Amino acid sequence: MRKTVDKILSNLLVIIMGAMVINVLWQVFTRFVMGEPSSFTDELARYLMIWLGILGAAYVSGKNMHVAIDVLPQRASPATQEKLKNIVAWIIMVFAFFALVIGGFRLVYITFVLEQQSAALQIPLALVYLCLPISGLLIIYYKTSDLLNIK
Repeated sequence: MRKTVDKILSNLLVIIMGAMVINVLWQVFTRFVMGEPSSFTDELARYLMIWLGILGAAYVSGKNMHVAIDVLPQRASPATQEKLKNIVAWIIMVFAFFALVIGGFRLVYITFVLEQQSAALQIPLALVYLCLPISGLLIIYYKTSDLLNIK
């Protein structure tokens, strides 16, 4: 299951990055070749970058490649290292649950109820903010998988 989630998430990140590159190239082309910049490209690039960054953080968390200060754990015994790893996983899960899942769903709900739309694309901002709870759920899944030693 974890390999499937990794594959889907990595493919989604590649698609988002590809769309962002094409979008920015179109913006440069319309600005410098056609003399009149496209009206939606700046906003689309911003929203794609948000999704790429937030979902990329979940992917990196799943690969355990996130930034960590490991001076103290390296000097500890293997048993203590394992305990610290588990404590850190729990702290990450609690943060992801409250900040990303709960906070993200509240933000999505509020922007949905208020019917906020993006300026140029006229899409609901709730769709843009939906990456927060999705990423939070992915991080919780990955860290739970790590705690249960499921690969």
